[in-house]
Amino acid sequence: MINLKCSGVVINIHSVIPFSRVNGSGARLVIFFQGCNQSCPDCFNPETHSFKEMNLLTAGEIFAGYLVDGIEGITVSGGEPFEQPSGLFEILKTAKKGYGLSTVVYTGFTYKYLAGKNDCKDLFEYIDVLIDGRYDRSKQEESLLARGSSNQNFYFLNDRYTIEDFLIPGKVEYTFSKDGSIARTGFGEISRTAGAEGGGPALN
Repeated sequence: MINLKCSGVVINIHSVIPFSRVNGSGARLVIFFQGCNQSCPDCFNPETHSFKEMNLLTAGEIFAGYLVDGIEGITVSGGEPFEQPSGLFEILKTAKKGYGLSTVVYTGFTYKYLAGKNDCKDLFEYIDVLIDGRYDRSKQEESLLARGSSNQNFYFLNDRYTIEDFLIPGKVEYTFSKDGSIARTGFGEISRTAGAEGGGPALN
């Protein structure tokens, strides 16, 4: 039973994948934020760049609609999660306090930059692993480490994980939803996703 009361902060979400094994350690619920100003050449997720409203959801709605059995933690990507710090905070806090899930966040900003911002200190309290830095197509990751390019750094903010936990079983994963739509995730281009594994309705 969840006793945590979620706030009504609305988050602009591109898509949600209820079950993935290529976005961090173990089986993960993956949340893609909508909106990013980084504009990295050859970004894997160009559909997430626009700041147009896509799917406006609260943290409570995301977990109620998409959390399935067997999930070890959540991975937050985008888009740029730190463009919506209040929403990111609510998702991370709900994951940790409400469900006991681990948390992984990908960002195009550097850890040093974020650490200098006062409004990020509370966020770091709820992040287990931060992967930072813009995607650099000239340094594309050739190993099975869960990152797009080798310039991106892993920051383990507690002792829950080590770098070995981020060796993934493959670079790309396809998710098939009940309505027949397909989402490609991992380190390849994503499309609109649906509630695979019974996790909820499609995001359109």
